[in-house]
This record gives sequence, C-alpha cells and structure tokens, in this order.
Amino acid sequence: MTWIEARNLLFVFAAIFWIAFAYWVFKDARRRIEDPWLVGIATLLGLALPLVGPFVYMLFRPPEYLEDVRERQLEIKAIEEQLAHEVSCPVCRSPVEPNFLVCPICTTKLKTACASCKAPLEAAWQVCPFCETPVEAAVPSPVVKPKARSAG
Repeated sequence: MTWIEARNLLFVFAAIFWIAFAYWVFKDARRRIEDPWLVGIATLLGLALPLVGPFVYMLFRPPEYLEDVRERQLEIKAIEEQLAHEVSCPVCRSPVEPNFLVCPICTTKLKTACASCKAPLEAAWQVCPFCETPVEAAVPSPVVKPKARSAG
C-alpha cells in the first residue's frame, strides 16, 4: 500500500465521519428542537465545521428530548387532575370518597347525614340539596364538670 492510497483512504474515512456526524446532529436536533429552522441551522453547523460543529452543537443543544418533555407534562397534568378530585381525611390523610360520613381508617367524622334522606351534608349547608330538608345545627353536648371535693 502506498502513501497516496493510505492518504486517500484517510480522506474517505474523514468524509464518512463528517457526513455521519452531520446526520447525527440532524437526527438529534429533530428529537430535541421543535422549530424546523433551528434544526436546519444545527445541521448546517454540523456540516459547515467538520468534526467541530457537532461538538459545538452538543454544548448548546436542549438537555432533553421533546418526547420526554411531553411525557412529563402529561404526567404533571394527570397528577394535578388526580389531586383536584382526591379528598383526604383531615386527621390521617388517607384518601376518602366525597360521600363518606366517617373516615374508614381513623373513624373521624367527616360529614353529617341528613335527618330525612341520610345523604352526606357539607358543614355550611342550610338545607339538604337532595330532599330539601332544613339542616339542624349541631347542638353541642353539655360539658360535665367533676364535683369539687370538700375538705373536711
């Protein structure tokens, strides 16, 4: 093998790596950048500066793929919707249904039942929305004081 053949082979491999790097920049930019103009500019950078352009692109490319960004946004939206609809016990924080009267875990009273239809009522309601029965205010139980001991 002569020196000229070795040099030509080196040039062919350099050209193949140059095109491969430019193609890699194009494929990676399409997965990370939404704007087609910016994808084109990144690809031109990979083509215009042989073997240096891809490294410059790697310094300034977005840190994550568009698919990962979309997936994270969907997960956040799903969690926000779940939190918006989820009711929890104020004492033990276990999830409870909106129509529960007591917490099944710690037995904390969550709502009162309607005297007529037994539907769960919110604390601020003045009338049952299901049967139109007026809600009676809860009467506090009288506090029993222990008798004082007499000295003597």
